[in-house]
Amino acid sequence: MKDFKFYKKVIEALLFCAGKSLKPKEISEICDNLPISEVKKILEELKKDYLERGVRLVEVADGYRIETIPEVADYIKKLLKPKKFRWTKALLETLAIIAYFQPITRAEISAKRGGVDVSSSLKILLENDFIEIVGKKKLPGRPALYGTTKFFLEYFGLKSLEDLPPLEELKKLSE
Repeated sequence: MKDFKFYKKVIEALLFCAGKSLKPKEISEICDNLPISEVKKILEELKKDYLERGVRLVEVADGYRIETIPEVADYIKKLLKPKKFRWTKALLETLAIIAYFQPITRAEISAKRGGVDVSSSLKILLENDFIEIVGKKKLPGRPALYGTTKFFLEYFGLKSLEDLPPLEELKKLSE
């Protein structure tokens, strides 16, 4: 019979290999429909196990993932030599507008940015999976509606959009 210790090993291996966050329901289904309450107990125990390690278990985008701790980031960068992604003011502004006002059209984003063309920013954000087309607005021409992705939440370490700082805080920072 498979017990708590066995499923703890399975869940740890799943999180290690997934390359993305996993929801407790997904883990439950993979683990022979282990009750979600048991999955959550195991996840909490794994969190505790990692407290003094080079990795940690975090909750992001309605799921859990194993990630390296910030203190070792410079060493990981030396190993992986990640492709440089340069955040420009235009990209950050466009992404912030989408995050706070989604679903939103290109014209609405442009208007909020003061009439600036946002085509290139949208293209880059789409290519890098920060945003996606979430529908079409019921207007002539049926313009695309943009919204953020699960990757956006994971990249910024957010559980949900409710974890975004209040818009008023951002306005104060930009002044």
